[in-house]
Amino acid sequence: MKRRLAREIVVQSLYQMEMNEEATTASAVDMLVEEVHTENEIEANAADVAVIDAYMRELIQGVVEHKAAIDDMLQRYLTGWQVDRLSRVDRQILRLACYELVFRDDAPPKAIINEAIELAKHFGTDESGKFVNGVLGRLLTALDELKPKA
Repeated sequence: MKRRLAREIVVQSLYQMEMNEEATTASAVDMLVEEVHTENEIEANAADVAVIDAYMRELIQGVVEHKAAIDDMLQRYLTGWQVDRLSRVDRQILRLACYELVFRDDAPPKAIINEAIELAKHFGTDESGKFVNGVLGRLLTALDELKPKA
């Protein structure tokens, strides 16, 4: 599965949803998938996007459903920052990574953090990768107590 591509599209979809408060999870993903078929600025293979479609939608829906809990968790590990004061890009990357770390078990934590750092370097500022790494590194130390109990 093309998890990196899925994460890229999810971050872009979350960003789109925040910029356009009326966007739904489905419409945000649909818009980026349509873009792949028309302009393809993200240079994705349409067949790859079709394969990861359900996975992308699960991720974005999960982030949206758990947004309040995710933001509360992130706030605990943001030193000298407020979630709503973060750049929109960094906020979406951190939300996605936190969701995957805490609410899913289908990828190793270090892989999730590495992917988040790469997304931050790609979409964010020069300092975004270090910032995301620091926040997620602190969150990782408390991961066992953050995960919902079954």
